[in-house]
Amino acid sequence: MTDRTEALAAATRRITLHRLIWRWHFYAGLFCVPFVLILAITGTIYLFKPQVEAALDAPYAHLKLTGPAASPESQALAAVGSLPGGRLKAYQLPTTPDQATQVIVKAGGQDMRVYLNPQTLQVLKSVPEKARFMAIDHDLHGELLMGENGSILVELAGSWALVMVLTGLYLWWPREAQGLAGVLYPRLWGGGRLFWRDLHAVTGIWISGLALFLLLTALPWTQVWGQGFKALRTATAPRAAPTDWATAGAAPPDDPHADHQGMGGMAGMKGMGGHHHIMRGDYAALNQIVPQAARMNLAYPALVSPPGKQGRKASVNWTAKSDAQNRPLRQEITFDAQGRLLSRQTFADKPLVDRVVAVGVAAHEGQLFGWANQLLGLTAALGMITLSVSGLIMWWKRRPEGRLGAPAILDDRRLSWGLGLLVLAFAVFLPVLGVSLVAVTLIEQLVLRWTPGVRTWLGLRTVQATR
Repeated sequence: MTDRTEALAAATRRITLHRLIWRWHFYAGLFCVPFVLILAITGTIYLFKPQVEAALDAPYAHLKLTGPAASPESQALAAVGSLPGGRLKAYQLPTTPDQATQVIVKAGGQDMRVYLNPQTLQVLKSVPEKARFMAIDHDLHGELLMGENGSILVELAGSWALVMVLTGLYLWWPREAQGLAGVLYPRLWGGGRLFWRDLHAVTGIWISGLALFLLLTALPWTQVWGQGFKALRTATAPRAAPTDWATAGAAPPDDPHADHQGMGGMAGMKGMGGHHHIMRGDYAALNQIVPQAARMNLAYPALVSPPGKQGRKASVNWTAKSDAQNRPLRQEITFDAQGRLLSRQTFADKPLVDRVVAVGVAAHEGQLFGWANQLLGLTAALGMITLSVSGLIMWWKRRPEGRLGAPAILDDRRLSWGLGLLVLAFAVFLPVLGVSLVAVTLIEQLVLRWTPGVRTWLGLRTVQATR
């Protein structure tokens, strides 16, 4: 074989590989775009959860009080007694003396957040936890409001988004570029397809690191990958405390009572006229525990929970726990019924894997290092929206009539082994992606092979590479 022939063969393989990577990028992007837009918008809202919740709770932040507050026990009893069959799940420590007390009550099969005047014990507002604005945004972001099926769909989209970003980096790599225009900054004066191509490529390179970080740190929350990761963690550290992050379909990762099933021991309803007479003394420990926990400066929000099931074990002790989104600030303190401090667990006491995940989760939510973390998350979200919109416009402008517009396949079996191993590695690391690849292959081989019109529209018709 002459040098000219070898050079031509090498060039053909490069073109074939580029076309194949482009094709993966095209299909990954086409599938992911709707999900990326939803996740970017809902994720942006969740980045600013503290500010949003502060604004929503503003009417209850500064009440006009004319006297001293009632005891924590009385406040808890008033909140529980306001709902039929209620029992205490958690008492949230107020951050200022004049704000409404927030008590989480289990009633009617759901968790209710009760706002009440700490002096008069008047109930100001009751709202299901799942109906709160940020809880809806959280469920939309993680489950598309579809439960476990939605969480698997989001995991599938996230897996393909990883493929989209990595193949995009390969396509961006400047092999024959002259200068930095179109590589590190867009040629805004180019107009038409050049403008959209540069906007897409340059935005991708600048936010790819942030996008990969967000996609990878979201994996512990997912249904399939997250459950597998938790099982591995439990197998390697069976005596470790339960994780403080929840996989999709379970309680939200910032749910203040995800690991607590409150057992208040309420006496039920007695008497006439529908009044609820609650056995006093069940919550007397609050009068001792709440002041102590307040002096410990637990990061907001801090909650005191009654004895109950904590993780896998039943407990007879009370718990004061910080559920800060900045998870390294979290700590958990246990008290007995007389208010004596029994134990205290801080972030440093957790297993290494839990600390690594916690740091990633906190950064993912934009709460690890303040407003700068929020701005980085916002930059990533806006960048992903820009990539999605510009990608759709590029596809719309270049699509051929009567076809989807996917890059045509060039057949070169010498690429199969290396790419096959790479695909296998992705499939093992991301099981949902692997299952989807098997499904797509079966559909192509068992269905589309009998519909040549559809194969042509999808760009599946093989075109022989020039030798």
